[in-house]
Amino acid sequence: MSKPLLNRRRMLAGLAAAGALPLAAPVLAQALGGNKLGLVADSPDDQSAVFQEALIKAATDGRPLFVPPGTYLVGNLQVPSNLTIEGVPGDTILASAGAHAVLRIAGSAHVRLTGLSFLAAAGGPDKPDSGLVEIEASSTVDIEGCSFQGGLAHGIVVREASARIAGCEFSHHGLAAIFSTDSRGLDISGNHIMACSNGGILIWGSKSRHDGSIVSGNTISGIGWTNGGNGQNGNGINVYRCDDVIVSDNQISDCAFSAVRLNSTKNVSVTGNVCRKSGEVAIFSEFAFSGSVIANNIIDGAATGISITNLDQGGRLAVCSGNLVRNISASSAVNPDTRPVGIYAEADTVVASNTIDNVPGIGILAGNGPFLSNVAINANTISGTATGIAVSTVHEAQTGKASVSNNLISGSTTPIAGRAWDKVTSTDLAADAAQFPNITLSGNIAS
Repeated sequence: MSKPLLNRRRMLAGLAAAGALPLAAPVLAQALGGNKLGLVADSPDDQSAVFQEALIKAATDGRPLFVPPGTYLVGNLQVPSNLTIEGVPGDTILASAGAHAVLRIAGSAHVRLTGLSFLAAAGGPDKPDSGLVEIEASSTVDIEGCSFQGGLAHGIVVREASARIAGCEFSHHGLAAIFSTDSRGLDISGNHIMACSNGGILIWGSKSRHDGSIVSGNTISGIGWTNGGNGQNGNGINVYRCDDVIVSDNQISDCAFSAVRLNSTKNVSVTGNVCRKSGEVAIFSEFAFSGSVIANNIIDGAATGISITNLDQGGRLAVCSGNLVRNISASSAVNPDTRPVGIYAEADTVVASNTIDNVPGIGILAGNGPFLSNVAINANTISGTATGIAVSTVHEAQTGKASVSNNLISGSTTPIAGRAWDKVTSTDLAADAAQFPNITLSGNIAS
């Protein structure tokens, strides 16, 4: 794993605080050097007790704690309020001692971690809700420029807390890089996440609730689904039962299932993401969702590009616009039920101004079986698909409305079709319009 760039000014400040250099400014005198408080770099001994005393001393004195370069074997450290812990990026390593979190921030406020590397050494935490760093019932927690590597569980776990996690590196976690439940609003930005066995960033709620997290500008790659399932694992970013979340401008690639997966969410915005090589649906809004905006994303490689589904469980109300979807595969290695579709929508959804190319199936599909209600497909550009646009025409679906207008379709064997489940009922919906009064077509051009 690459090391974060070393900040020379920060390193000099730390060395000065540790007594290796003369103090150059009053601010440098505020830091306590961990070696002055009994910490021994690269010792094979468990230093948890000494480290805990150093944390309490620094917080009591109102001074940052500087941890010099080296490896420190520690576990279950309790971080008090009003404390900064600072190390040298890539060189100050806190390695787990036993099956505990390295650091726990519980009931604290105004905590900052920077320049620290957390490593699962002697096993590390191994429970499904555990991580190298755990934050619980805390506020104003800032983790910046740190790295997290290895272990059977997560990198960071957040429970009922607010935090900022920025510019960090995560790799080779047995579960996910960041796992949050019932957060009070997270800012997760500019992190690099790679080679995690079951997930990248998970924003979950114990029940449907306001969350308000922002997940932006992260790079996520190589997410597996070691623990199996049909979509609960294998996602780059997964928002579950959390409302009012923004997922924007992330680079996400090589996820076993989805780059971005929304499950039972409300008012979630997914914009400006680049999603490459997803094993199932690249961007998925499913189950009892309401109010998803999926806009201006790039999807290159997936088994389905975008799916907005589950009217049968209350899933409705979405805008899908300005997306570029290309290079959809014929099948999914992880879910044989997935069909090659560019964009799929069921209920109260506008699908507009998207560009779709190279789909060995359907470019845009409105409804499936009886699940169709008020879908507008307008001003999309579709090329290189077997079927350009398809609308469900089963008898039960005819109580729902669909509008297909002003789309440009080229290179499709069947430009606009009707379907009853997987059976083609019309190869030319415009010509057969009288049979399906719930479907309105106008201004479409096929070539």
